[in-house]
Amino acid sequence: MEYVKVTYPTNRFVYIDGEKSGSTNEVLRVDAGTHVFELGKRANYEPASQEVIVEGTTVLFPMAIAFVRKGG
Repeated sequence: MEYVKVTYPTNRFVYIDGEKSGSTNEVLRVDAGTHVFELGKRANYEPASQEVIVEGTTVLFPMAIAFVRKGG
């Protein structure tokens, strides 16, 4: 099991491989491997998605995946 923390200035749903998997700014569990992260249809954020290889994480040291407001 691996751990990620998807960051964004406000709380948003996090979609991992197209499935709603939790919220931004929380530590989320994922299987090791390559995953696609996005924040849903309201695309006021960038990048639009991120494909990331997740490995070597712990609950205390999750992989950080950052999104920002579009144009901000």
